[in-house]
Amino acid sequence: MKKIFVYIVLSTLTVATAFAQKDADAKLILNKLSKQYRSYDAVKTDFTLLIDNPQADIKQTQTGTLISRSKTNKYKVTLYGAGSKTVTQDIISDGKNQWTYLKDANEVQLSAADNSEEGFNPAKIFTMYETGYKYIYTGQQKIGAKVYQVIDLTPEDSKKTFFKVRLMIDKVKNQLYSAQIFDKNGSKYTYSLRTFTPNYKAAETAFAFDKKAYPGVEVVDLR
Repeated sequence: MKKIFVYIVLSTLTVATAFAQKDADAKLILNKLSKQYRSYDAVKTDFTLLIDNPQADIKQTQTGTLISRSKTNKYKVTLYGAGSKTVTQDIISDGKNQWTYLKDANEVQLSAADNSEEGFNPAKIFTMYETGYKYIYTGQQKIGAKVYQVIDLTPEDSKKTFFKVRLMIDKVKNQLYSAQIFDKNGSKYTYSLRTFTPNYKAAETAFAFDKKAYPGVEVVDLR
């Protein structure tokens, strides 16, 4: 579960003829979203992750919080236990290093941050489409009183374990509402934003691991 989430968030958010070109309507919507996101110093969002794996008869929901500062590739992802606010995992990066804390093992794994375009970086979740993807606008979807613009992304690298990412963007607010990842094994991972706080006042200490806050934690240096 934990490894699955790390993979989704850090690389997240159908290879067919329809994707032969990057759709002009999709590009217009995505560029507008990206421009607005880049105008913020930092953002904070509370999210829900739904994992649906029919083959393994697994359907689980997990909640978490993301704080990101895209201009410096800094982020903090916090995952909570089912139905609680108990922290089960933290993923923190100061742009140079990445710390992955696992509560069950009381262990933190320290590695070099991967800031490449192919790297795992939650700070880029709102701009992930810019490299390595083809995209197409599939129309609008109304949920309740809100209208969402739906865009399908497909990775240019056919070796990816997923074949499609479906983005839903709030048409009025110009904000990402959800990202659904379609895995080649039939699983679906849906990342939904429950709250979105632009220009969040994030202290620099939020993007660094403080060993004192985790009594007895074992640090495993993988650099």
